[in-house]
Amino acid sequence: MNAEIVAVGTELLLGQIANTNGAYLAQKLAEIGINVYYQTVVGDNPERLETALRVAESRSDIVMTIGGLGPTDDDLTKQIVAAHLNEQLVVDAAAQKKIDDYARTSGTLKTSNNAKQALKINHAVSLTNHNGFAVGDLYLNAHGTDYVLLPGPPSECLMMIDRELMPHLKKQLHGDVVFKSKVLRFVGVGEAQLVTDLQDLIENQTNPTIAPYAKTAEVTLRVTATATDEQAATALVDQTITQIMARDGEYFYGYGDDNSLASVVVNQLIDRKLSITAAESLTAGQFQGTIGSVPGVSAVFPGGFVTYANEAKHRLLDIPNTVIEHFGVVSKETAIWMAKQAREKMKTDIGLGFTGVAGPDELEGQPAGTVWIGIAYRDQAPEAFLYHFTNGRQVIRERSVMSGLNLVRQRLDAD
Repeated sequence: MNAEIVAVGTELLLGQIANTNGAYLAQKLAEIGINVYYQTVVGDNPERLETALRVAESRSDIVMTIGGLGPTDDDLTKQIVAAHLNEQLVVDAAAQKKIDDYARTSGTLKTSNNAKQALKINHAVSLTNHNGFAVGDLYLNAHGTDYVLLPGPPSECLMMIDRELMPHLKKQLHGDVVFKSKVLRFVGVGEAQLVTDLQDLIENQTNPTIAPYAKTAEVTLRVTATATDEQAATALVDQTITQIMARDGEYFYGYGDDNSLASVVVNQLIDRKLSITAAESLTAGQFQGTIGSVPGVSAVFPGGFVTYANEAKHRLLDIPNTVIEHFGVVSKETAIWMAKQAREKMKTDIGLGFTGVAGPDELEGQPAGTVWIGIAYRDQAPEAFLYHFTNGRQVIRERSVMSGLNLVRQRLDAD
């Protein structure tokens, strides 16, 4: 089954807000086997919205609109869709009561446009709005395209997707079938390589399915299975994960949508009672800020250094000027000195040193994206590793932070 998402709002076209609702909806649909091949953004214009609906209807089984259900004059989605379906708008009694109750208890004046939010398409299933007033619609047309209408504010839209829409769609598509899904997170490997390693599993997938997603410096795989009960669905997911891990387990660092490499590393350090510090040049404290966002990090992170200028490296870390003069600031030797001096000064088990060229200009004849990361791990000899990143200053910094975290993860796993 294929779906098209039509996001409605001139503010989306102008770039004033991002279409985060569409991304979230597409992800949730993929989990239950509904493909999203197109996403359209259209402004608050009746004629253009009608055109977008006709185009979407010609190529998709389900058309899902987001936005345009509010009380203002430019909120026209429900009216346009109803006319397109040759249906009337009728009052949803529960939504109207919610509006009336709020007006009474809050002492606010109920205006005529408030009633607009309580309207629904005749013959549609109402989708309750748990965080607002605009009722959503699920219009199931046995002889044509199905329609879903969702509100635009994320606080309303995301909850309606989770609590209202997804249970309806699961029941419609799969009856009492149980879904089981796990997200696997990988670092140190690109999406192209990971997909190549798993190409036969992905190409031949039926149940479970494997969906890759590329993020900055990491890749996630969502493995989803269906079965008649949870135990059977879990077994199918676990069997596929075993196959994946046999090929790319060295890059795997954890499970979960809300997980992060920083959280995994910090919690490993806490469990093993190992402390960490860092000296940062090109990342300007971003590594320390990243681990600092993890609850409980104070148990393993006493502090660190931001040594952007060469003078700071000498004054704060006691790195001899001759090291930088002879090898350069963007060098293996400087990265090692930064790591070991930070560790010694903070008396931690682990020290990291970040030096390189964030860009946009080159430095010491080395192009933007050239990065050295040093690591001083307990009583092992300090080392440094060379990386070459692209895609701009901020991405270079983010990839540097992730690579530093991955170095720590690898040492912890090997120790």
